[in-house]
Amino acid sequence: MVWDWIIATYLFLAGMGAGAFVLASIVGWRRPNDFKVKLAGLVIALVAVGGGTLLLMVDARAGLMNPLRFVGLLANTSSIMMWGVVLLSAFLVLDFVAIILEWRTKKTPKALDVIGMLLALGVAGYTGALLGDAHLAFPLWNPAILPVLFVVSAASAGFAVVVLAAHIMKAPELEAMHFTHVTGLALPVIEVALIAVLLFATQAIDGSAAAAAAASVANLTTGSYAVAFWLGLVVVGLAAPIAIELAMRSKEELSKGALPCVAECCVLVGGFMLRYLVIMAALPTAMLL
Repeated sequence: MVWDWIIATYLFLAGMGAGAFVLASIVGWRRPNDFKVKLAGLVIALVAVGGGTLLLMVDARAGLMNPLRFVGLLANTSSIMMWGVVLLSAFLVLDFVAIILEWRTKKTPKALDVIGMLLALGVAGYTGALLGDAHLAFPLWNPAILPVLFVVSAASAGFAVVVLAAHIMKAPELEAMHFTHVTGLALPVIEVALIAVLLFATQAIDGSAAAAAAASVANLTTGSYAVAFWLGLVVVGLAAPIAIELAMRSKEELSKGALPCVAECCVLVGGFMLRYLVIMAALPTAMLL
């Protein structure tokens, strides 16, 4: 498997879909008589996670070309990819059931929502664990930090796409989503902290992986991907949403225009850039030995 933009897109879509499911469920609990945003969030989750899974299958040279490869994968219980396939499959089935129930009855059992949220957490964490499983070869892919970072980023991106959909639909459920003003500020701040921890932890690696670790950090901060890192991720993906959220808090009238949508779009850009850069900037230990 070649780790490139296709895998970055899969990681982004899977994380975003997981986060969208969580917010959709929360909105459904807070506004049970309104179902537009919840249904939209569930559909976004299905399309995003399903599309990301399809990309993963194509990149793994499986799917229609070699479907038995995934059948064999399910028999390998020691493989993290096997557990990923199980998580993704279970999430997609549950999400599809939730969509049908929400569409036909305008409600889903709370137990189904809770199970779906737990599966969503597993899907979001798995996207980081998938890379972390190869951390011996790629020091940047820290198995302790990446899953947490990707879960936080998944929540941020998933919340952003659902809030964006709610704004576009002018849905009444927006009134029940005021808590997203808190998460819209807190989640990017947490991401900044986790990214800093990831870079410092990678830079501190010693031994045979030290050269690859240092080169990977340099690749991001001063090297080939520095512009994408500082402009695409830090400025657009993290600083801009924080600045816009603070501006809307100081002047409430700003939240009634297009600025909230701009902020959510910036969050989505940052969510993709994070995964793209973590994959593309990572250098293997073997290359620098």
